Amino acid sequence: MVMHGNVSLGGRFLYRFLLPAAIFSLLLFLGSPVTPTLPSDRDSVNRDGLLLSECPGQSFQASRLLSHLHSALGPGSEVLLQPYLSSWDELIKFMESLGPVVEFFSQKVKSKVSLIRRLAQQDLEREDEGPQRLETGWGKHEDPGSLFDAGPAPEKRLQPLEADGEDGRESYKSVSSMMRSELSRGVVSFQRETGSGCRTLLRLHRSLLWLQLFLKKMAERPDAEGRLRSPGELCREAYEEALAPYHPWLLRRAAEFAFLAMPEWDTFFGLVCVQSQAEASPVLDIVVRAIEEVYSRTQGALQERGMLELP
Repeated sequence: MVMHGNVSLGGRFLYRFLLPAAIFSLLLFLGSPVTPTLPSDRDSVNRDGLLLSECPGQSFQASRLLSHLHSALGPGSEVLLQPYLSSWDELIKFMESLGPVVEFFSQKVKSKVSLIRRLAQQDLEREDEGPQRLETGWGKHEDPGSLFDAGPAPEKRLQPLEADGEDGRESYKSVSSMMRSELSRGVVSFQRETGSGCRTLLRLHRSLLWLQLFLKKMAERPDAEGRLRSPGELCREAYEEALAPYHPWLLRRAAEFAFLAMPEWDTFFGLVCVQSQAEASPVLDIVVRAIEEVYSRTQGALQERGMLELP
């Protein structure tokens, strides 16, 4: 549903009454419980030689995002976890720049990034305790979202320390090392929900596809008639491809109305310091290619271990 020109009485009714209801539904869904970043240069040169300058006066920086994405590409097919999460820090800023509706989604993503960082920090603390690893045991029926709830601490048990790297501090260095470590410690379940980093990563991975598709559609040139589709229409289309299959009906309907409130093209031009869609396209192209490489490597790691459908 796209609004053009004068809005009909029925359209005004939908916008005035159904959009707040959609936002309320998103709040109910996303309100459930579930850093240091790499230094950035003022300019970032991508691998095609295009210079991305830092945009003054705003939080999101395309140059910084590109730097983190490139840093996440480790040797071989590795995805390094710290710069991967730093890439999400920048993508969260991008989402928050699009207004309060998309910010609902960013809050859910932010909690997942925080969870993986918390697990990594807990792993380092366990390593510092000596030859035995202090392992957190979550009850069989415990909600993994309660990791961030106030309440009694879960019971703990000791397990033999199994180092994943040469110095025993590599468990959360990369996506693959996190998977190996969590599988060896039995914290990943293929039958029920857990608070594992692997399950959390899968949810981030799906959201990354949504943003990848959205930015790729934003980079597309106008059609033969010179028409540019609205950002809200493109974002909704990307959502339907990447995330809608995993969301309940109510959230899907709420998201459709929410995308109507997305800002127009001028807001996006400002985010990447350009004046037109023609100038934005090459910038978006290189960011999308970097996201695609990170996504492809993560997809391969998840698929190799049968984790693409973790509950």
